[in-house]
Amino acid sequence: MFVKTSIPLTIIVLLLCFCCISPATVLAVEPIQPDAKDRCAVCGMMVTPYPNWIAAVIFKDGTHNFFDGPKDTFNFFFDLQKYRPGATSADIKEIQVTEYYTVQRYDAREVFFVSGSDVFGPMGEELVPVAGTEALKTFIRDHGQKKVMRFDGKDLIPVDPLP
Repeated sequence: MFVKTSIPLTIIVLLLCFCCISPATVLAVEPIQPDAKDRCAVCGMMVTPYPNWIAAVIFKDGTHNFFDGPKDTFNFFFDLQKYRPGATSADIKEIQVTEYYTVQRYDAREVFFVSGSDVFGPMGEELVPVAGTEALKTFIRDHGQKKVMRFDGKDLIPVDPLP
């Protein structure tokens, strides 16, 4: 008797959960957390004082590097030989960035990056990660933009026209 009634109940609960979860919540990743001694691999700045901007490159061998924002993350990615000699983009498992509105960590391929807004990171002008088209429209309305891009795993691609 318990099994017969619990299966439909379980299905109903699961359906309700999926209906109530926003797309942004589904895209968030399990963040790797820095400790107090971790520094940005590009500029050397401490990253923990700026939790709203922390980004990470996670390698397939389990090692990782932290950054004080997406701008330095992409500087690292696009000049990997300078910062991690011998490594290639094929060695990277994931790039995580902290999304502006939710302050949750996302895979860099799942967000828009806005440049030229009035939002500044710890090191000044920054590529601001924003998840979803509605959030992007709100961000642009409130903070402006010069360019919007998506990361495809290899390059930052301009988004034109804007969604």
